[in-house]
Parts: sequence; C-alpha cells; structure tokens
Amino acid sequence: MADSIPLNPVRNNSKKAAYYNAARPVRYQSEDDISNLDEMPLMMSEEAFENEESDYHTLPRARVGHRRRGLGWFLCGGWKVLCGSCCDCLLRTCRRRKELKARTVWLGCPEKCEEKYPKNGIKNQKYNILTFVPGVLYQQFKFFLNLYFLVVACSQFVPSLKIGYLYTYWAPLGFVLAVTMVREAVDEVRRHRRDKEMNSQLYSKLTVRGKVQVKSSDIQVGDLIIVEKNQRVPADMIFLRTSEKTGACFIRTDQLDGETDWKLKVAVACTQRLPAVGDLFSITAYVYAQQPELDIHSFEGNFTREDCDPPVHESLSIENTLWASTVVASGTVIGVVIYTGKETRSVLNTSQSKNKVGLLDLELNRLTKALFLAQVVLSVVMVALQGFVGPWFRNLFRFVVLFSYIIPISLRVNLDMGKSAYGWIIMKDENIPGTVVRTSTIPEELGRLVYLLTDKTGTLTQNEMVFKRLHLGTVSYGTDTMDEVQSHIVQSHAQPCSVASSGTGASATPSHTATPSAPKVRKSVVSRVHEAVKAIALCHNVTPVYETRTGMAEAEGTEADQDFGDHNRTYQASSPDEVALVRWTESVGLTLVNRDLTSLQLKTPVGQILTFTILQIFPFTSESKRMGIIVKEEATGEITFYMKGADVAMASIVQYNDWLEEECGNMAREGLRTLVVAKKSLSEEQYQDFESRYNQARLSLYDRALKVAAVVESLEREMELLCLTGVEDQLQTDVRPTLELLRNAGIKIWMLTGDKLETATCIAKSSRLVARSQDIHVFRPVSNRVEAHLELNAFRRKHDCALVISGDSLEVCLRYYEHELVELACQCPAVVCCRCSPTQKAQIVRLLQQHTANRTCAIGDGGNDVSMIQAADCGIGIEGKEGRQASLAADFSITQFKHIGRLLMVHGRNSYKRSAALGQFVMHRGMIISAMQAVFSSIFYFASVPLYQGFLMVGYATIYTMFPVFSLVLDQDVKPEMALLYPELYKDLTKGRSLSFKTFFIWALISVYQGGILMYGALVLFDQEFVHVVAISFTALVLTELLMVALTVRTWHWLMVMAEFLSLGCYLASLAFLNEYFDLSFIATGAFLWKVCVITLVSCLPLYIIKYLKRKFSPPSYSKLSS
Repeated sequence: MADSIPLNPVRNNSKKAAYYNAARPVRYQSEDDISNLDEMPLMMSEEAFENEESDYHTLPRARVGHRRRGLGWFLCGGWKVLCGSCCDCLLRTCRRRKELKARTVWLGCPEKCEEKYPKNGIKNQKYNILTFVPGVLYQQFKFFLNLYFLVVACSQFVPSLKIGYLYTYWAPLGFVLAVTMVREAVDEVRRHRRDKEMNSQLYSKLTVRGKVQVKSSDIQVGDLIIVEKNQRVPADMIFLRTSEKTGACFIRTDQLDGETDWKLKVAVACTQRLPAVGDLFSITAYVYAQQPELDIHSFEGNFTREDCDPPVHESLSIENTLWASTVVASGTVIGVVIYTGKETRSVLNTSQSKNKVGLLDLELNRLTKALFLAQVVLSVVMVALQGFVGPWFRNLFRFVVLFSYIIPISLRVNLDMGKSAYGWIIMKDENIPGTVVRTSTIPEELGRLVYLLTDKTGTLTQNEMVFKRLHLGTVSYGTDTMDEVQSHIVQSHAQPCSVASSGTGASATPSHTATPSAPKVRKSVVSRVHEAVKAIALCHNVTPVYETRTGMAEAEGTEADQDFGDHNRTYQASSPDEVALVRWTESVGLTLVNRDLTSLQLKTPVGQILTFTILQIFPFTSESKRMGIIVKEEATGEITFYMKGADVAMASIVQYNDWLEEECGNMAREGLRTLVVAKKSLSEEQYQDFESRYNQARLSLYDRALKVAAVVESLEREMELLCLTGVEDQLQTDVRPTLELLRNAGIKIWMLTGDKLETATCIAKSSRLVARSQDIHVFRPVSNRVEAHLELNAFRRKHDCALVISGDSLEVCLRYYEHELVELACQCPAVVCCRCSPTQKAQIVRLLQQHTANRTCAIGDGGNDVSMIQAADCGIGIEGKEGRQASLAADFSITQFKHIGRLLMVHGRNSYKRSAALGQFVMHRGMIISAMQAVFSSIFYFASVPLYQGFLMVGYATIYTMFPVFSLVLDQDVKPEMALLYPELYKDLTKGRSLSFKTFFIWALISVYQGGILMYGALVLFDQEFVHVVAISFTALVLTELLMVALTVRTWHWLMVMAEFLSLGCYLASLAFLNEYFDLSFIATGAFLWKVCVITLVSCLPLYIIKYLKRKFSPPSYSKLSS
C-alpha cells in the first residue's frame, strides 16, 4: 500500500496525513514529519505517479531523453547516434542470448541434461582470425583523422586529382596502421596464451570406470569433479563430499568478492554420509538449481535422492555451493557441476573490456574536424576567387588535397610514440618501483581525473587485524599492558590447582596484605579478566588447522592423539576479526586447540584441556549485527550463552551500564573496530525449553526467519556485559597523507566495498577519507519508493557530510531517483558504498560518467574489482594478497596505494601537458605550410600547384623537424617535488585549459602570421627566379620550426639541445643532395644567408617578445611557485 502513495508535495490535509502515517514504516515515524515531503521536490510530475510501479524505472531516462529532434540535431551528431543504434540492434539480433532457465542436473550424468549448456572455456580475446583485420581497421578508421587520410591517400590513384608522389601519402598511413596492428596482435597473442593456460588446467573427473583427467574447458554440467586443496574451482558446483571428517571445508573467495576471509562450506548431508566415493554412482539423485543469477551471496535449490523410500529431499543454500574462481583451502572436495562458462557467477559479474579512448584524443579529434572545415572553406574561397571557371569541382578537390597538410598525419604517429615514451618513463621511475603500464593509449587520463573510486580491503588496508584494546568498564588494557592480562589468566587457572592440591595455598594468598578488602578487589579483576578472555576464546567461528607433511591421513591421526603443537597451527575463519581475537587469547594463555561441528577445546596456561560441547550457534548476519553461541562445559556441566556484536545491536541487550557508549565512541575515533561481548548463564530447564521452541521455529514453513529470530531474542535479555574489544585493521603505508594529497588536488574519493557497513565506516574514519570535523550520514536501509523518498529528504537537509550507503539501498534509490541521488552524492566530500557487488561497483562508475561527464579512475586489488576497473576511464590495479587478477585487467599496475599520488600528480600532469603541447605543435607545423601554400596559390593566379614537392614535404615532416618536436615529451613545467608539494596545481588540469579551442586558435593565428611572413618575405626578396623562392622560404621555414620548439620548451633537457642541432645538421648536410629543388650556387652566397635570417627573425622575434611580456605581467600559477 505504501508504494502507491503519491510523492509530489502533499498538502496539509488531515485525511491524507492520517492515510500517510498509517502506511509509513515504524522507524520513520519519530523523526520525519509529513511536512518533510514539501522540502524536497524530487523533479517528479503529477502524472508520473499515476503510473504503475513497474513503470517507475523508466521515468528519469524518459525525462532526460525527451528532446526536440530536428535537422539541426541530425547534422550535429544525430546521424552518428542513429547509425550506432542500428549497429547495436543488428549486433543484438546476431548475438541474441538464450534465456537463462532453472535446471535439473543428474549426478554424474551429463547426457541426461535437457538443454545444451555453454562450454566451460575462458575467453578474453577481442578478435579471432577472421575478425582481427576488419576489427582493427574499424577501430582505427572510426576516428575522423584516420578516415580523412585514407580518403586523401585513395584520391591520389585518380590521375586528375594527383598532386604529388604516392609514397608521400601512403607511407605515413601504412606506418601508422602497421604499428597499430602489430601492437594489437601482440596483445591478442598474450590474451590467447593466458586463456589457453587457464583452459588447459587438468582436473579429476569421477566416472563409473573411476577417475579420469579432464581439461577445465571440457567440463560439462552434471560432471562430478574432484578439486584438491589449493586448486581453483573450475565451474559453479554443488558441494557433495569432502575428505574432512567434519563434512565441511573452507574456501578462499578473494577472486570473487574481494574478501580474503575464508568461507565455510558444508557438504550435502545425504552424499557425505555415503560409505565410499564410488557410491555416488550407485544412487539415483539429482539437483534442482535456480536459473543463473548475478548475486554471489545467495542460492536456492534442492537435492533429491529417488532410490529411497520415501525419497530424500534436502534444501540447498549458499553454504552448499562452490563458485568458479574460488580456491579450496582445506581438504579435497567433490562437487557436481551446475553452471559452466558464461553462466557461472564469476563470468556474469565480469563486464566486457572496452577499448578506452582518452579525453585528449577526443579533444584532438574535435580540433581536426575544425581544421577540416577550415580546409574546405579555404579551398572554396580559392575556387571562388578563380571565378568557378572550367572544371571547378575537380579544382576544388585538388585544393582540398593540396591543403591536406593542414591536418598532419604525423599527429597520430607523434602522439602514439609520445604515449609509449610516457609509459617507459613511468615504469623507470625509481620512486614508484614495480609500476607497470599495460594500456599505453591513455597515460594523459592520469592528469584529468575528478573521481577516484577505491576498494577497501587490500587497497586502503592491509587486511591484517591486530588486537589493540580490552576494556572492562573500570579498567582498560592496551598493547603495552597485555602482560597484566596474561598474568591474570595464569593466576586464575593456577588458583583452582593450588586449592585442589593443598589447603595451605588458599590461606597463603591473603597473607601478603594486611587488609582483607584488597585481595577481594584483586580477585574481582582477575575473575572479570578471566571471564572476558574465556568468552572471546569461545564465541567465534574459528577452526584451528594443523599442517603436516604427509597429508590428510597423518593429520587425522594427529588430531586423534590430541597433539596440539603450537608450531604448525593456523586458524581458519570467515572473518579476519575473529582470527585476530583468537590469536590474542592464545597470546595471553588461553588457546583454541580443536574444533568440530559439535565440540570445542581450549588449552589453559598450565596445559589443561577444557572441553566444551557446542549446543547452538547463531551466525553473524548484516541484519542482526551480532553472533552467539551456547556451550556446555563438560567438566562442570554449566550451560552458558555467549554473544558478541556491534555496539548498536548489543546496547539494548546487555544490562544497564554508564560506560559502553562513551568507550565505543573513543575507540571508533581511534579507528578501531569494536565488539561488545556479553554472557548469560542458563539452567538445564531453561535450555531445554529454548531448544524445543527453537527447533519448532526452524521447521516452520511460513515466516521461518522471523520466528527463529523471535525465539533467539527471548534469550537476548539482561545479558551480563563482560568487555569491549578494539581491533585495528592496519592501513596500507602512507594511506592518510596520500588521501589528503588527492583531496587537496580536487579529486573526490568514493570507497566501494563488499564489506559490512560498520567496518567500512570505521576504515573511512581511520584512513581520514572522512575528515574528523565532518559528519557522517548513514543512509538507512530502504526497500520501496516511499522510504527512498524520505531518506533522500533527510539526506538533502544535511550539509558538508560524508554519505554511507549500502548496496541494497543504492539499488532501490537508483530505480526511482537516479538523477537526484547522484546529484546529492556528487556534492558530498566523500562517499562510502558498502555491501557492493562487482556489477554494482561498475554501475556506479558508469553513473558518474553519464551524470557528471568527468573522468573517473577506479583502483582495486581483487577479482571483484575487475568490472569497476574496466568500466572506469582509467583503471589502476594493485598487486596484493588477493592475487594479480585486478593488476592484469587494469591499465596501470602499482604495488602500493601510496604510489598513486606520484602517478597522478607528477606523471599524469607531465603526460597531459606534454601531449597537449606536442599535439598543438604538430598541428602548427601543418598549418604553417598550408598558410604558405595558400599565399603562394593566391599570388600565382590561384593555381592548384604544390609549393614543395616530393622529398621536401617528407623531409619536413620527418628528419628536419621530427626530433626537436618529439623532444617536447621530455618537457616539464613544474618539478616533481613542487607538483607533490602543491597538489592544488592539479585542479587546473581538470579544466582542460592546456588544449582547448582558445589555445588552438592562438596557434592558428601564429601559423597564419608566420606562414604569411615566410612566403611574402621570400617573394619580396627573390631574384626573378622561382627556384630561389623555394630555397629561401623552405630554409626559413625549417629554422622557424626549430626556434618555435625552443620558444615552447619550459625546462631544457640535454636531449632537446641535441635534437635541435641534429635536425639542423641533417638539413645542412642534405642541401648537397637537393640540387633537384635548390640552386646550390645561390645557397652558398651571403645574400641567401641574410635574406633567410631576416625572414626568420621577423617571423619569430615578435612571438619571443610577447612570451617575455606575458611571463612578466601575467605569469601562470606554476611559474610563481617555481620562482
């Protein structure tokens, strides 16, 4: 009912108010009033709410997309949109996916499958043998620049349009295409090898005849596959059997969800109970599995054994699954394959990699279109001045070809070579060792970023938990006083021994003090510490594992003999927090030595083994925010209910106290993750009553979860508060200064994590992602449109506060209020999204790209970050504990998070500034010669005759000017130390002022001025012979270009000086061989020298004067810092 309420501003109407208050959720009633809806018009029309719920998700897009589309729209890019839509439609038709369906899978019988399922091969290649050449050519010629040169080069095959030699047009184009194809071919071969390596991994497959080896790519739905310890799970499977006695095993899911915690998986009870592995073929059983889905945290299915009377039915959940790309961490497992290839959870959550194009490339593409327009206009003017006589259309095309140097093909060659140079410089930087540039096409993007989206676990943190604080209310223990806790534990376990052994031990204790009250207080502290440590040692899901050389058989024997050696014990758990707590109890003397599904054993400091029976266990959930365990101590028969959880959940459960809230706040400000520990003693009758009600609730068919929770809550009353613990998730080196550096650079940082809300908030505070002075707005869980509207209202009223939102709430808000949520979130100084799936991370990246049009960067270290990294404009992977999957999929790979500061501030700045200067200078080089050609043609009766032919044009674009122009890739406006010291300089880069239409027009004016001076100067000074005009103007042109490079350079490098003199030397040396173009006897005269010097001086000196005056009276910000 609540979902149908209109959300347009509500009038003060008592009927409506009563109706609304009756429908609204309870948790909002105390804080939000009906009038709040008036405060936030969420851009919804009256008509919008008349629609049904199913139509709501289409409203925002419809609102944005509703524009008038006429002829202007079509000419200004509409044709491209229409062509793209047609191509997408054709592709969808050709690649129409088969609808994913639920399935029945018979154990060990792939041939019984009703449908044909996809192959289990991994394929990351972009092309195959047939599509490689067309695909690469399409990627090249979809850019206007390359397509333009192809048309111009093809026009030279027509005799009437031929201007010069064919090689002057085809050689540069062929070189560009050859370099691109070789680079793509190398990348494709590498991808093919990686895929082949993964697909060729061998697995043992169970058949009626025994075990056979099968390749990963040949595995089918229904196969029974054996996966050894530390082996990757090849496909999505249902867990049938394990070699572990407990019937459970641990798996590592770091390549799936990014969490390094080990997850406990339970085998299907029916198949685990079978006497031998071969009996799997003697039973008739099948698994019913739901259709393949994206959600990696849920699964619904059933296991049915038909050869029994009655048939055995067992429900399957997420704890019975083994998803592909996870790794078995303990024992050997057998599973039946239910999903393969494209239908596995890991592939469904991985987006296809796209060809990334840098913003600078797009800007240059726009500028080349402007140049083409200028070229056409100039050609039309020339034909018009001719008077449109004769075959004017042919003359028009000849002029277009004649002025084709206005768009130089060397632009692509220089920029591609420059990008490779930047990559080499980045990888050779000793300050960021181990950095790898995997995509050489977008280094300039590092200098244009506005949003940085980062993973948490393994990226900002090391994922190493350290126990820091134990608080008992009246006394607190830190890392420097843990020896006191240890002495209390030793004392508490030594006292019962001494009492039992002799009666004198008891009377010996009080004899140390004169007053009887002191021992009583001391004993109270000792017993409280003992109770707290004991609770922490018992209330968890940790399992100790003992590694042995001879494998499983010996391990089982070791366990049976109770040989609990400290040297070979490791702990396995689904949370690193729990492992940290258990390791700490071991360090103070109470050690967890053994655990199975029904019992748990602790070793005391004196070597005594305490055995506890596990009666019930209540696992942690994101809703309850707590976990509990009921244990029975075998020695005494005492039944105790222990519970630990977040302070918000435990505050109402424990007995009244006046310190818990304050101390939780203190620890949170220190960046510690807090857990409240409590206990409750139960009598045998109380437990029996609880157990009967609990089992009855678990068998309920309707509202099972609610009934179970209600029964457990009946125990959670007036529990005795034992202690508060503080655990620190150690941050990566220099995370805080790096985040501060990025914030000062104007980069907005969003943290996207699959972790719990409390953990994410804690790390956001401790890493200074959220400043101490800033408030945090935690977005409440919302499930429908009304709740989303109310929460957005509450959030809009907050100012300058960080946002923390869960993945589920985010999904609901994006369904109804996508534009509003993104608009509000973008105003926040920091955003934390917790419980995000891999696809949600990628979706957030795409939302920012669509709504803000700013450049995004994603950084992560796990397989779950690959989609986000590939979706972002710039993806950075960290090689860490979670493997190399993110690092291999990223554009840039680094070894530590702190390296991102230098990568962006120094290399991002240099790459962008250098490419902008290089691109504009190459265009200047083309425009100046086109300006000279225009002057020449206009003087000589508008004839479409080239000024310079053959080798002069090729030499001008290559050996005469290439080295100095390309040496601009070594230029820098600010020293690296200065760029890191003043990160505010980075903000200017995001505005794109280094390469804009303004700077382009300035360079165009310079080109027209210099081209006119060079051509008119040569014509004024020539001695009645045309050949002298060519000699004087071309020499002055080469000298002008060399001087212009010197004018552009901001920081000289010895290679730049060498390039200048090398080019000049090459030109002077080549004069001896250019007798076809130059009169060598004239060149050797003094008249030639002074004429060239005068023309060059007139073309360059004014620009030097203007540059000096600008530097003096209006210096750029970086030059102020440098001085």
